[in-house]
Amino acid sequence: MHAVFVLMFLFTATPLALCNPPDRFFRSSSSLSRTLASHKPQKYFEVARPLPSDHLTPSRTLHIIHHSFANTIDHPPFTTPYSPPSDCPSPWSHVTLEFHAKSRGDQYDRISGLWLGGVELLRTSTAEPTQNGVFWTVRKDITRYSSVLSEKHLNFTMMLENIINSVYTGIYHVDVKIFFYKDNAVRFPLLGNNQIKILNEEAEEEIGFRTKNVNESPADLIIPISSNNGINKGYWFVIKDESDIHFKKVRFPNNARKVVLELYVSFHGNDEFWYSNPSNSYIRVNNLTTLRGNGAYREVFVTIDGKYVASEVPSPVVFTGGINPLLWEPVVAMGAFNLPSYDFDLTPFLGMVLDGKKHEFGIGVNNGISYWLVNANLHIWVDHQIRRVEAKSVDYYYPSSYIRRSEEFQLLDGSFEIKGKRRTRSVGWVISSSGNLTTLVSQQFKFRNLISFGRSGTYKYVKQRIKSKKEVKVFNEVGSLISRAMVKRRFPLKVITLNLAGSEKGTYMLVTNVSLALKERHTNGEFSSNVYNKQDTNGRITVKGHEVLSGEARTNQTLSWFHELGCYIRIVAAFSGRVIRDDTTYVCPSVM
Repeated sequence: MHAVFVLMFLFTATPLALCNPPDRFFRSSSSLSRTLASHKPQKYFEVARPLPSDHLTPSRTLHIIHHSFANTIDHPPFTTPYSPPSDCPSPWSHVTLEFHAKSRGDQYDRISGLWLGGVELLRTSTAEPTQNGVFWTVRKDITRYSSVLSEKHLNFTMMLENIINSVYTGIYHVDVKIFFYKDNAVRFPLLGNNQIKILNEEAEEEIGFRTKNVNESPADLIIPISSNNGINKGYWFVIKDESDIHFKKVRFPNNARKVVLELYVSFHGNDEFWYSNPSNSYIRVNNLTTLRGNGAYREVFVTIDGKYVASEVPSPVVFTGGINPLLWEPVVAMGAFNLPSYDFDLTPFLGMVLDGKKHEFGIGVNNGISYWLVNANLHIWVDHQIRRVEAKSVDYYYPSSYIRRSEEFQLLDGSFEIKGKRRTRSVGWVISSSGNLTTLVSQQFKFRNLISFGRSGTYKYVKQRIKSKKEVKVFNEVGSLISRAMVKRRFPLKVITLNLAGSEKGTYMLVTNVSLALKERHTNGEFSSNVYNKQDTNGRITVKGHEVLSGEARTNQTLSWFHELGCYIRIVAAFSGRVIRDDTTYVCPSVM
Protein backbone atom coordinates (compact mmCIF):
# COMPACT_ATOMS: atom_id res chain seq x y z
CA MET A 1 0.00 0.00 0.00
CA HIS A 2 1.40 3.37 -1.01
CA ALA A 3 0.37 6.85 0.03
CA VAL A 4 1.67 10.20 -1.17
CA PHE A 5 0.70 13.40 0.62
CA VAL A 6 1.57 16.91 -0.59
CA LEU A 7 0.30 19.47 1.89
CA MET A 8 0.51 23.18 1.12
CA PHE A 9 -0.85 25.61 3.69
CA LEU A 10 0.47 28.74 5.35
CA PHE A 11 -1.84 29.07 8.33
CA THR A 12 -5.08 27.69 9.65
CA ALA A 13 -8.02 28.98 7.67
CA THR A 14 -11.22 30.30 9.11
CA PRO A 15 -13.93 28.26 7.39
CA LEU A 16 -16.53 30.12 5.37
CA ALA A 17 -20.15 29.49 6.13
CA LEU A 18 -20.71 28.20 2.61
CA CYS A 19 -17.68 25.94 2.22
CA ASN A 20 -19.29 22.91 3.78
CA PRO A 21 -23.05 22.87 3.09
CA PRO A 22 -25.10 19.75 3.77
CA ASP A 23 -25.33 17.23 0.95
CA ARG A 24 -28.70 15.97 2.12
CA PHE A 25 -31.70 18.26 1.99
CA PHE A 26 -35.24 18.46 3.24
CA ARG A 27 -37.56 19.37 0.39
CA SER A 28 -40.27 21.40 2.12
CA SER A 29 -43.52 21.21 0.15
CA SER A 30 -44.97 24.15 2.08
CA SER A 31 -42.27 26.61 1.02
CA LEU A 32 -41.34 25.19 -2.39
CA SER A 33 -43.97 26.44 -4.80
CA ARG A 34 -44.93 24.30 -7.75
CA THR A 35 -46.51 25.24 -11.07
CA LEU A 36 -47.93 21.81 -11.80
CA ALA A 37 -51.35 22.05 -13.40
CA SER A 38 -52.70 18.99 -11.61
CA HIS A 39 -53.09 18.67 -7.87
CA LYS A 40 -53.19 14.87 -8.09
CA PRO A 41 -50.46 12.72 -6.53
CA GLN A 42 -47.46 12.42 -8.81
CA LYS A 43 -45.86 9.19 -9.96
CA TYR A 44 -42.11 8.80 -9.31
CA PHE A 45 -40.06 6.09 -10.99
CA GLU A 46 -36.61 4.66 -11.59
CA VAL A 47 -35.71 3.91 -15.20
CA ALA A 48 -34.97 0.18 -15.32
CA ARG A 49 -34.97 -2.83 -17.63
CA PRO A 50 -38.18 -4.82 -18.14
CA LEU A 51 -38.55 -8.05 -16.17
CA PRO A 52 -38.97 -11.53 -17.71
CA SER A 53 -42.46 -11.70 -16.21
CA ASP A 54 -43.70 -8.30 -17.40
CA HIS A 55 -45.81 -9.81 -20.20
CA LEU A 56 -46.94 -12.90 -18.30
CA THR A 57 -50.08 -13.52 -16.28
CA PRO A 58 -49.33 -14.58 -12.69
CA SER A 59 -50.64 -17.93 -11.56
CA ARG A 60 -51.02 -16.69 -8.00
CA THR A 61 -50.64 -13.40 -6.10
CA LEU A 62 -49.94 -12.95 -2.40
CA HIS A 63 -50.56 -9.58 -0.77
CA ILE A 64 -47.88 -9.69 1.92
CA ILE A 65 -47.78 -6.18 3.42
CA HIS A 66 -50.38 -3.43 3.77
CA HIS A 67 -48.91 -1.14 6.41
CA SER A 68 -48.27 2.54 7.21
CA PHE A 69 -44.86 3.58 8.52
CA ALA A 70 -45.34 6.65 10.70
CA ASN A 71 -43.20 7.29 13.80
CA THR A 72 -41.19 4.09 13.52
CA ILE A 73 -37.66 5.18 14.43
CA ASP A 74 -36.09 3.00 17.13
CA HIS A 75 -39.07 0.67 16.86
CA PRO A 76 -38.93 -3.00 15.80
CA PRO A 77 -39.48 -3.59 12.08
CA PHE A 78 -42.87 -4.60 10.75
CA THR A 79 -43.22 -8.39 10.68
CA THR A 80 -45.92 -10.61 9.22
CA PRO A 81 -46.16 -14.41 8.75
CA TYR A 82 -45.44 -15.94 5.36
CA SER A 83 -46.14 -19.28 3.72
CA PRO A 84 -46.12 -20.05 -0.02
CA PRO A 85 -49.48 -20.40 -1.80
CA SER A 86 -50.73 -23.95 -1.34
CA ASP A 87 -52.52 -23.87 -4.70
CA CYS A 88 -49.38 -22.78 -6.58
CA PRO A 89 -46.43 -24.75 -5.20
CA SER A 90 -42.86 -24.52 -6.44
CA PRO A 91 -41.12 -24.78 -8.81
CA TRP A 92 -42.06 -21.49 -10.41
CA SER A 93 -40.82 -20.16 -13.74
CA HIS A 94 -40.65 -16.64 -12.31
CA VAL A 95 -41.37 -14.88 -9.03
CA THR A 96 -41.73 -11.10 -8.89
CA LEU A 97 -41.86 -8.83 -5.86
CA GLU A 98 -43.84 -5.61 -6.21
CA PHE A 99 -43.26 -2.80 -3.73
CA HIS A 100 -45.75 0.07 -3.90
CA ALA A 101 -45.59 3.16 -1.68
CA LYS A 102 -47.26 6.53 -1.36
CA SER A 103 -46.87 9.55 0.90
CA ARG A 104 -48.07 13.10 1.34
CA GLY A 105 -46.59 16.00 3.32
CA ASP A 106 -43.00 16.78 4.31
CA GLN A 107 -40.40 14.10 4.92
CA TYR A 108 -36.77 13.13 4.39
CA ASP A 109 -35.94 10.15 2.23
CA ARG A 110 -35.68 6.92 4.23
CA ILE A 111 -33.86 3.62 3.68
CA SER A 112 -35.77 0.35 3.80
CA GLY A 113 -35.02 -3.37 3.71
CA LEU A 114 -37.25 -6.38 3.09
CA TRP A 115 -36.32 -9.84 4.40
CA LEU A 116 -37.88 -13.28 4.28
CA GLY A 117 -36.58 -15.52 7.04
CA GLY A 118 -33.64 -13.15 7.43
CA VAL A 119 -32.79 -13.37 3.70
CA GLU A 120 -32.81 -9.91 2.14
CA LEU A 121 -35.00 -9.63 -0.97
CA LEU A 122 -34.89 -5.88 -1.61
CA ARG A 123 -32.96 -2.81 -0.45
CA THR A 124 -34.83 0.38 -1.37
CA SER A 125 -35.23 4.03 -0.41
CA THR A 126 -38.20 6.36 -0.41
CA ALA A 127 -39.12 9.43 -2.40
CA GLU A 128 -39.51 12.74 -0.59
CA PRO A 129 -43.23 13.54 -0.64
CA THR A 130 -45.08 16.72 -1.59
CA GLN A 131 -48.30 18.37 -0.39
CA ASN A 132 -50.17 16.82 -3.31
CA GLY A 133 -48.62 13.43 -2.64
CA VAL A 134 -46.30 11.07 -4.48
CA PHE A 135 -46.39 7.36 -5.24
CA TRP A 136 -44.08 4.84 -6.86
CA THR A 137 -43.76 1.15 -7.65
CA VAL A 138 -40.68 -1.07 -7.64
CA ARG A 139 -40.78 -4.47 -9.35
CA LYS A 140 -37.93 -6.92 -8.82
CA ASP A 141 -37.41 -10.44 -10.12
CA ILE A 142 -36.85 -12.60 -7.00
CA THR A 143 -36.85 -16.02 -8.70
CA ARG A 144 -33.36 -16.67 -7.35
CA TYR A 145 -34.85 -16.79 -3.83
CA SER A 146 -37.24 -19.65 -4.70
CA SER A 147 -35.83 -22.02 -2.06
CA VAL A 148 -36.74 -19.54 0.71
CA LEU A 149 -40.05 -18.64 -0.90
CA SER A 150 -40.93 -22.35 -0.84
CA GLU A 151 -40.59 -22.59 2.96
CA LYS A 152 -43.56 -22.38 5.30
CA HIS A 153 -44.06 -20.40 8.50
CA LEU A 154 -41.40 -17.75 7.95
CA ASN A 155 -41.36 -14.11 9.02
CA PHE A 156 -41.59 -11.50 6.29
CA THR A 157 -39.91 -8.40 7.73
CA MET A 158 -39.72 -4.80 6.54
CA MET A 159 -37.62 -2.07 8.16
CA LEU A 160 -38.41 1.59 7.44
CA GLU A 161 -37.51 4.01 10.22
CA ASN A 162 -39.49 7.23 9.93
CA ILE A 163 -40.16 10.31 12.07
CA ILE A 164 -43.51 12.05 12.42
CA ASN A 165 -43.80 15.38 14.26
CA SER A 166 -44.93 18.95 13.62
CA VAL A 167 -42.25 19.38 10.90
CA TYR A 168 -41.97 15.95 9.31
CA THR A 169 -45.50 14.92 8.44
CA GLY A 170 -45.06 12.40 5.65
CA ILE A 171 -46.27 8.88 6.47
CA TYR A 172 -45.19 6.11 4.09
CA HIS A 173 -48.06 3.79 3.16
CA VAL A 174 -46.67 0.56 1.74
CA ASP A 175 -48.12 -2.43 -0.09
CA VAL A 176 -45.99 -5.43 -1.00
CA LYS A 177 -47.18 -8.23 -3.28
CA ILE A 178 -45.50 -11.36 -4.60
CA PHE A 179 -46.49 -12.75 -8.00
CA PHE A 180 -45.86 -16.43 -8.76
CA TYR A 181 -45.68 -17.65 -12.36
CA LYS A 182 -45.95 -21.15 -13.77
CA ASP A 183 -45.72 -20.10 -17.44
CA ASN A 184 -42.40 -21.31 -18.90
CA ALA A 185 -42.62 -19.18 -22.04
CA VAL A 186 -40.49 -16.09 -22.54
CA ARG A 187 -42.41 -13.12 -23.90
CA PHE A 188 -40.56 -10.13 -25.25
CA PRO A 189 -41.18 -7.60 -28.06
CA LEU A 190 -38.54 -8.38 -30.67
CA LEU A 191 -36.86 -6.08 -33.16
CA GLY A 192 -39.63 -3.57 -33.48
CA ASN A 193 -42.46 -6.06 -33.77
CA ASN A 194 -45.42 -4.55 -31.96
CA GLN A 195 -46.73 -8.00 -31.10
CA ILE A 196 -45.34 -9.92 -28.16
CA LYS A 197 -43.03 -12.71 -29.29
CA ILE A 198 -43.57 -15.99 -27.42
CA LEU A 199 -40.56 -18.32 -27.25
CA ASN A 200 -40.92 -21.92 -26.23
CA GLU A 201 -38.00 -24.36 -25.97
CA GLU A 202 -38.02 -25.17 -29.69
CA ALA A 203 -37.92 -21.47 -30.59
CA GLU A 204 -35.07 -20.94 -28.16
CA GLU A 205 -33.07 -23.59 -29.98
CA GLU A 206 -33.73 -21.82 -33.27
CA ILE A 207 -32.00 -18.64 -32.04
CA GLY A 208 -29.02 -20.63 -30.83
CA PHE A 209 -29.32 -20.95 -27.06
CA ARG A 210 -31.47 -22.40 -24.31
CA THR A 211 -32.42 -20.09 -21.47
CA LYS A 212 -32.22 -22.80 -18.82
CA ASN A 213 -28.58 -23.47 -19.72
CA VAL A 214 -27.67 -19.80 -19.43
CA ASN A 215 -29.42 -19.19 -16.14
CA GLU A 216 -28.85 -22.03 -13.68
CA SER A 217 -31.75 -23.06 -11.48
CA PRO A 218 -32.09 -21.13 -8.21
CA ALA A 219 -29.99 -22.29 -5.27
CA ASP A 220 -31.25 -25.22 -3.19
CA LEU A 221 -30.57 -23.40 0.06
CA ILE A 222 -30.05 -19.77 1.12
CA ILE A 223 -28.42 -18.95 4.45
CA PRO A 224 -28.54 -15.31 5.61
CA ILE A 225 -25.37 -13.60 6.84
CA SER A 226 -27.33 -11.11 8.89
CA SER A 227 -28.02 -9.88 12.40
CA ASN A 228 -29.45 -12.36 14.89
CA ASN A 229 -31.52 -9.51 16.33
CA GLY A 230 -33.41 -8.83 13.11
CA ILE A 231 -36.84 -9.16 14.67
CA ASN A 232 -36.06 -6.14 16.88
CA LYS A 233 -33.53 -4.03 14.97
CA GLY A 234 -33.68 -5.22 11.36
CA TYR A 235 -31.42 -7.87 9.87
CA TRP A 236 -28.71 -5.57 8.58
CA PHE A 237 -25.43 -5.04 10.40
CA VAL A 238 -24.56 -1.41 11.26
CA ILE A 239 -20.92 -0.56 10.43
CA LYS A 240 -19.75 2.46 12.43
CA ASP A 241 -16.04 2.62 11.50
CA GLU A 242 -13.36 0.70 9.63
CA SER A 243 -12.58 -1.47 12.66
CA ASP A 244 -16.22 -2.52 13.04
CA ILE A 245 -16.58 -6.03 11.57
CA HIS A 246 -19.73 -8.10 12.08
CA PHE A 247 -19.73 -11.89 12.10
CA LYS A 248 -22.13 -14.76 11.57
CA LYS A 249 -21.34 -18.46 12.03
CA VAL A 250 -22.58 -20.85 9.34
CA ARG A 251 -22.54 -24.65 8.97
CA PHE A 252 -22.54 -25.85 5.37
CA PRO A 253 -24.34 -28.99 4.21
CA ASN A 254 -21.84 -31.78 3.43
CA ASN A 255 -23.18 -32.15 -0.12
CA ALA A 256 -22.74 -28.46 -1.09
CA ARG A 257 -21.26 -28.28 -4.61
CA LYS A 258 -21.46 -24.54 -5.35
CA VAL A 259 -21.85 -21.36 -3.31
CA VAL A 260 -22.42 -17.72 -4.28
CA LEU A 261 -22.45 -14.89 -1.75
CA GLU A 262 -24.82 -12.00 -2.49
CA LEU A 263 -23.84 -8.78 -0.71
CA TYR A 264 -26.22 -5.91 0.11
CA VAL A 265 -24.77 -2.52 1.11
CA SER A 266 -25.98 1.04 1.62
CA PHE A 267 -24.23 4.10 3.04
CA HIS A 268 -25.63 6.77 5.33
CA GLY A 269 -24.83 9.48 7.86
CA ASN A 270 -21.34 10.90 7.42
CA ASP A 271 -20.60 8.37 4.66
CA GLU A 272 -23.73 8.84 2.55
CA PHE A 273 -21.58 10.82 0.10
CA TRP A 274 -18.30 8.97 0.79
CA TYR A 275 -17.16 9.56 -2.79
CA SER A 276 -16.96 13.32 -2.09
CA ASN A 277 -15.37 13.21 1.37
CA PRO A 278 -12.11 15.21 1.70
CA SER A 279 -9.12 14.05 3.70
CA ASN A 280 -8.95 14.39 7.47
CA SER A 281 -5.96 16.72 7.15
CA TYR A 282 -8.01 19.18 5.07
CA ILE A 283 -10.73 19.20 7.73
CA ARG A 284 -8.26 19.55 10.59
CA VAL A 285 -6.10 22.31 9.07
CA ASN A 286 -9.13 24.38 8.09
CA ASN A 287 -10.85 23.92 11.48
CA LEU A 288 -13.95 22.52 9.81
CA THR A 289 -16.62 21.01 12.02
CA THR A 290 -17.79 18.41 9.49
CA LEU A 291 -17.45 14.73 10.30
CA ARG A 292 -17.65 13.75 6.63
CA GLY A 293 -14.00 12.88 6.15
CA ASN A 294 -11.61 9.94 5.89
CA GLY A 295 -11.10 10.52 2.17
CA ALA A 296 -13.11 9.12 -0.72
CA TYR A 297 -12.16 5.45 -0.89
CA ARG A 298 -14.41 2.68 0.47
CA GLU A 299 -14.20 -1.07 -0.03
CA VAL A 300 -16.67 -3.54 1.47
CA PHE A 301 -15.04 -6.88 2.25
CA VAL A 302 -16.04 -10.41 3.28
CA THR A 303 -13.98 -12.88 5.32
CA ILE A 304 -14.26 -16.58 6.19
CA ASP A 305 -12.59 -17.49 9.47
CA GLY A 306 -10.60 -14.26 9.25
CA LYS A 307 -9.45 -14.88 5.67
CA TYR A 308 -10.34 -12.27 3.05
CA VAL A 309 -12.37 -13.92 0.28
CA ALA A 310 -14.21 -11.10 -1.54
CA SER A 311 -14.50 -7.31 -1.73
CA GLU A 312 -16.30 -4.64 -3.71
CA VAL A 313 -16.05 -0.89 -4.24
CA PRO A 314 -19.81 -0.20 -4.34
CA SER A 315 -21.51 1.92 -6.94
CA PRO A 316 -22.60 5.32 -5.55
CA VAL A 317 -26.35 5.72 -5.15
CA VAL A 318 -27.88 9.16 -4.62
CA PHE A 319 -31.06 9.08 -2.58
CA THR A 320 -33.91 11.45 -3.37
CA GLY A 321 -32.85 14.05 -0.79
CA GLY A 322 -29.22 14.02 -1.92
CA ILE A 323 -27.18 16.86 -3.50
CA ASN A 324 -30.28 18.54 -4.97
CA PRO A 325 -33.71 16.95 -4.32
CA LEU A 326 -35.22 18.64 -7.37
CA LEU A 327 -32.92 16.61 -9.64
CA TRP A 328 -34.81 13.45 -8.67
CA GLU A 329 -38.38 14.63 -9.37
CA PRO A 330 -39.99 12.50 -10.64
CA VAL A 331 -37.12 10.44 -12.15
CA VAL A 332 -35.01 9.20 -9.24
CA ALA A 333 -31.29 8.47 -9.40
CA MET A 334 -30.03 5.13 -10.66
CA GLY A 335 -30.43 2.48 -7.96
CA ALA A 336 -32.37 4.68 -5.54
CA PHE A 337 -35.51 2.50 -5.61
CA ASN A 338 -33.70 -0.81 -6.22
CA LEU A 339 -30.20 -0.72 -4.78
CA PRO A 340 -27.79 -3.16 -6.44
CA SER A 341 -26.47 -6.27 -4.73
CA TYR A 342 -23.09 -7.83 -5.54
CA ASP A 343 -22.40 -11.51 -6.24
CA PHE A 344 -19.20 -13.43 -5.43
CA ASP A 345 -18.66 -17.06 -6.43
CA LEU A 346 -17.06 -18.68 -3.35
CA THR A 347 -17.05 -22.26 -4.69
CA PRO A 348 -13.21 -22.43 -4.56
CA PHE A 349 -13.45 -22.04 -0.77
CA LEU A 350 -15.70 -25.07 -0.21
CA GLY A 351 -12.60 -27.02 0.77
CA MET A 352 -12.34 -24.77 3.84
CA VAL A 353 -15.90 -25.24 5.09
CA LEU A 354 -17.13 -28.77 4.24
CA ASP A 355 -16.07 -30.33 7.54
CA GLY A 356 -19.35 -30.31 9.46
CA LYS A 357 -18.20 -27.42 11.64
CA LYS A 358 -19.46 -23.85 11.86
CA HIS A 359 -17.40 -21.23 10.05
CA GLU A 360 -17.37 -17.51 10.70
CA PHE A 361 -18.29 -15.05 7.97
CA GLY A 362 -17.33 -11.41 8.54
CA ILE A 363 -18.35 -8.20 6.77
CA GLY A 364 -16.62 -4.83 7.12
CA VAL A 365 -15.86 -1.59 5.26
CA ASN A 366 -12.30 -0.42 4.65
CA ASN A 367 -11.97 3.29 5.54
CA GLY A 368 -15.67 3.40 6.42
CA ILE A 369 -17.15 5.84 8.94
CA SER A 370 -20.58 5.97 10.50
CA TYR A 371 -22.54 4.44 9.09
CA TRP A 372 -23.07 1.54 6.62
CA LEU A 373 -25.86 -1.05 6.53
CA VAL A 374 -24.62 -4.43 5.28
CA ASN A 375 -25.70 -8.06 5.18
CA ALA A 376 -25.44 -10.95 2.76
CA ASN A 377 -27.14 -14.11 1.48
CA LEU A 378 -25.31 -17.39 0.88
CA HIS A 379 -26.83 -19.15 -2.14
CA ILE A 380 -25.87 -22.83 -1.92
CA TRP A 381 -26.41 -25.56 -4.52
CA VAL A 382 -26.30 -29.15 -3.23
CA ASP A 383 -25.74 -32.53 -4.89
CA HIS A 384 -28.97 -34.48 -4.49
CA GLN A 385 -27.32 -37.72 -5.66
CA ILE A 386 -24.82 -38.11 -2.82
CA ARG A 387 -24.65 -37.28 0.88
CA ARG A 388 -21.14 -35.86 0.88
CA VAL A 389 -18.94 -34.20 -1.72
CA GLU A 390 -15.19 -33.85 -1.55
CA ALA A 391 -13.60 -30.42 -2.02
CA LYS A 392 -10.25 -28.73 -1.70
CA SER A 393 -9.03 -25.14 -2.05
CA VAL A 394 -5.82 -25.30 -4.09
CA ASP A 395 -4.90 -21.69 -4.89
CA TYR A 396 -5.58 -18.36 -3.24
CA TYR A 397 -4.24 -14.95 -4.23
CA TYR A 398 -5.67 -11.96 -2.34
CA PRO A 399 -3.05 -9.21 -2.04
CA SER A 400 -3.58 -5.90 -0.25
CA SER A 401 -5.20 -3.29 -2.42
CA TYR A 402 -2.84 -0.78 -3.99
CA ILE A 403 -3.91 2.70 -2.90
CA ARG A 404 -2.12 5.91 -3.87
CA ARG A 405 -3.28 9.17 -2.32
CA SER A 406 -2.13 12.69 -3.09
CA GLU A 407 -3.41 16.05 -1.90
CA GLU A 408 -2.43 19.64 -2.37
CA PHE A 409 -4.31 22.56 -0.89
CA GLN A 410 -3.96 26.11 0.40
CA LEU A 411 -6.60 27.08 2.91
CA LEU A 412 -9.95 25.90 1.51
CA ASP A 413 -8.86 25.43 -2.12
CA GLY A 414 -7.01 22.43 -3.44
CA SER A 415 -7.31 18.93 -4.85
CA PHE A 416 -7.35 15.34 -3.57
CA GLU A 417 -6.75 12.28 -5.71
CA ILE A 418 -6.99 8.60 -4.86
CA LYS A 419 -6.07 5.74 -7.18
CA GLY A 420 -6.65 2.14 -6.19
CA LYS A 421 -6.63 -1.33 -7.69
CA ARG A 422 -6.82 -4.96 -6.63
CA ARG A 423 -6.54 -8.27 -8.47
CA THR A 424 -7.61 -11.53 -6.78
CA ARG A 425 -7.77 -15.19 -7.75
CA SER A 426 -9.02 -18.39 -6.11
CA VAL A 427 -9.06 -21.98 -7.36
CA GLY A 428 -10.66 -25.07 -5.88
CA TRP A 429 -12.04 -28.43 -6.97
CA VAL A 430 -15.19 -30.28 -6.02
CA ILE A 431 -15.83 -33.99 -6.61
CA SER A 432 -19.56 -34.63 -6.89
CA SER A 433 -21.89 -36.79 -8.95
CA SER A 434 -21.08 -34.46 -11.85
CA GLY A 435 -17.42 -35.46 -11.70
CA ASN A 436 -14.27 -33.64 -10.60
CA LEU A 437 -14.81 -29.98 -11.45
CA THR A 438 -12.33 -27.17 -10.82
CA THR A 439 -13.58 -23.61 -10.42
CA LEU A 440 -11.31 -20.62 -11.03
CA VAL A 441 -12.61 -17.24 -9.90
CA SER A 442 -10.77 -14.02 -10.71
CA GLN A 443 -11.65 -10.43 -9.98
CA GLN A 444 -9.98 -7.12 -10.59
CA PHE A 445 -11.00 -3.53 -10.14
CA LYS A 446 -9.54 -0.10 -10.67
CA PHE A 447 -10.68 2.98 -8.81
CA ARG A 448 -9.90 6.65 -9.32
CA ASN A 449 -11.36 9.60 -7.48
CA LEU A 450 -10.55 13.29 -7.86
CA ILE A 451 -11.97 16.05 -5.63
CA SER A 452 -11.20 19.71 -6.25
CA PHE A 453 -12.20 22.79 -4.22
CA GLY A 454 -12.10 26.34 -5.58
CA ARG A 455 -13.42 29.83 -4.91
CA SER A 456 -12.56 29.61 -1.20
CA GLY A 457 -14.18 26.20 -0.91
CA THR A 458 -17.52 27.20 -2.40
CA TYR A 459 -16.89 25.29 -5.65
CA LYS A 460 -16.55 21.51 -5.48
CA TYR A 461 -15.78 19.12 -8.32
CA VAL A 462 -15.91 15.33 -7.89
CA LYS A 463 -14.98 12.88 -10.61
CA GLN A 464 -14.87 9.16 -9.92
CA ARG A 465 -14.47 6.06 -12.05
CA ILE A 466 -14.93 2.44 -10.93
CA LYS A 467 -13.97 -0.32 -13.36
CA SER A 468 -14.34 -3.98 -12.43
CA LYS A 469 -14.18 -7.44 -14.00
CA LYS A 470 -15.31 -10.75 -12.52
CA GLU A 471 -14.75 -14.06 -14.27
CA VAL A 472 -15.67 -17.63 -13.32
CA LYS A 473 -14.26 -20.59 -15.26
CA VAL A 474 -15.11 -24.25 -14.64
CA PHE A 475 -12.88 -27.07 -15.92
CA ASN A 476 -13.49 -30.82 -15.99
CA GLU A 477 -11.06 -33.44 -14.70
CA VAL A 478 -9.03 -33.48 -17.94
CA GLY A 479 -8.64 -29.70 -17.91
CA SER A 480 -11.20 -28.83 -20.58
CA LEU A 481 -13.15 -25.60 -20.11
CA ILE A 482 -16.84 -26.46 -19.73
CA SER A 483 -18.27 -23.07 -18.71
CA ARG A 484 -17.22 -19.46 -18.50
CA ALA A 485 -19.12 -16.47 -17.12
CA MET A 486 -17.87 -12.90 -16.99
CA VAL A 487 -19.19 -9.54 -15.85
CA LYS A 488 -17.50 -6.28 -16.78
CA ARG A 489 -18.74 -3.09 -15.18
CA ARG A 490 -17.86 0.60 -15.36
CA PHE A 491 -19.45 3.26 -13.20
CA PRO A 492 -18.34 6.84 -13.86
CA LEU A 493 -19.63 9.63 -11.64
CA LYS A 494 -19.32 13.41 -11.78
CA VAL A 495 -20.68 15.90 -9.24
CA ILE A 496 -20.24 19.67 -9.43
CA THR A 497 -21.64 22.08 -6.83
CA LEU A 498 -21.27 25.84 -6.52
CA ASN A 499 -22.43 27.84 -3.50
CA LEU A 500 -23.51 31.46 -4.01
CA ALA A 501 -24.76 33.96 -1.46
CA GLY A 502 -28.56 34.12 -1.22
CA SER A 503 -30.72 37.18 -1.60
CA GLU A 504 -32.12 36.81 1.92
CA LYS A 505 -30.33 36.49 5.23
CA GLY A 506 -29.37 32.95 6.13
CA THR A 507 -29.92 31.60 2.62
CA TYR A 508 -27.63 30.57 -0.21
CA MET A 509 -28.02 29.29 -3.74
CA LEU A 510 -26.60 25.91 -4.69
CA VAL A 511 -25.89 25.23 -8.37
CA THR A 512 -25.59 21.50 -9.08
CA ASN A 513 -24.57 19.18 -11.90
CA VAL A 514 -24.64 15.41 -11.43
CA SER A 515 -23.83 12.73 -14.03
CA LEU A 516 -24.12 8.99 -13.41
CA ALA A 517 -23.58 6.10 -15.78
CA LEU A 518 -23.43 2.32 -15.72
CA LYS A 519 -21.80 0.31 -18.49
CA GLU A 520 -22.21 -3.42 -17.93
CA ARG A 521 -21.54 -6.49 -20.05
CA HIS A 522 -22.53 -10.04 -19.09
CA THR A 523 -21.28 -13.08 -20.98
CA ASN A 524 -22.12 -16.71 -20.24
CA GLY A 525 -20.98 -19.10 -22.92
CA GLU A 526 -22.57 -17.96 -26.16
CA PHE A 527 -25.03 -15.70 -24.38
CA SER A 528 -24.23 -12.02 -23.85
CA SER A 529 -26.01 -8.83 -22.87
CA ASN A 530 -24.99 -5.20 -22.63
CA VAL A 531 -26.47 -2.42 -20.55
CA TYR A 532 -25.71 1.27 -20.87
CA ASN A 533 -27.55 3.56 -18.47
CA LYS A 534 -26.64 7.25 -18.38
CA GLN A 535 -28.22 10.02 -16.32
CA ASP A 536 -27.31 13.71 -16.67
CA THR A 537 -28.83 16.33 -14.37
CA ASN A 538 -28.39 19.98 -13.61
CA GLY A 539 -30.26 22.54 -11.53
CA ARG A 540 -30.20 25.16 -8.82
CA ILE A 541 -31.86 25.52 -5.44
CA THR A 542 -32.16 28.22 -2.80
CA VAL A 543 -31.46 26.73 0.60
CA LYS A 544 -31.83 27.73 4.23
CA GLY A 545 -30.14 25.24 6.53
CA HIS A 546 -31.27 21.86 5.17
CA GLU A 547 -34.52 23.22 3.70
CA VAL A 548 -34.99 23.80 -0.03
CA LEU A 549 -36.98 27.00 -0.55
CA SER A 550 -37.09 27.22 -4.36
CA GLY A 551 -35.32 26.11 -7.50
CA GLU A 552 -35.50 24.21 -10.76
CA ALA A 553 -33.82 21.16 -12.27
CA ARG A 554 -33.49 19.16 -15.47
CA THR A 555 -32.83 15.43 -15.88
CA ASN A 556 -32.03 13.43 -19.01
CA GLN A 557 -31.60 9.67 -18.98
CA THR A 558 -31.03 6.97 -21.59
CA LEU A 559 -31.17 3.25 -20.87
CA SER A 560 -30.03 0.84 -23.60
CA TRP A 561 -30.17 -2.94 -23.18
CA PHE A 562 -28.93 -5.24 -25.93
CA HIS A 563 -29.33 -9.01 -25.59
CA GLU A 564 -30.00 -12.21 -27.52
CA LEU A 565 -33.74 -11.58 -27.81
CA GLY A 566 -33.42 -8.05 -29.12
CA CYS A 567 -33.11 -4.56 -27.70
CA TYR A 568 -34.77 -2.27 -25.22
CA ILE A 569 -34.14 1.48 -25.29
CA ARG A 570 -35.84 4.08 -23.12
CA ILE A 571 -35.19 7.82 -23.22
CA VAL A 572 -36.62 10.02 -20.45
CA ALA A 573 -36.38 13.75 -19.78
CA ALA A 574 -37.82 15.80 -16.92
CA PHE A 575 -37.87 19.50 -16.15
CA SER A 576 -38.90 21.08 -12.85
CA GLY A 577 -40.79 18.02 -11.67
CA ARG A 578 -42.52 17.21 -14.96
CA VAL A 579 -41.77 14.42 -17.41
CA ILE A 580 -41.37 16.13 -20.79
CA ARG A 581 -40.23 13.06 -22.71
CA ASP A 582 -40.63 9.31 -22.21
CA ASP A 583 -39.95 7.20 -25.31
CA THR A 584 -39.49 3.44 -25.44
CA THR A 585 -38.48 1.29 -28.39
CA TYR A 586 -37.58 -2.33 -28.99
CA VAL A 587 -35.94 -1.53 -32.32
CA CYS A 588 -32.22 -2.25 -32.34
CA PRO A 589 -30.05 0.51 -33.80
CA SER A 590 -28.42 -0.30 -37.12
CA VAL A 591 -24.95 -0.04 -35.57
CA MET A 592 -24.45 -1.79 -32.24
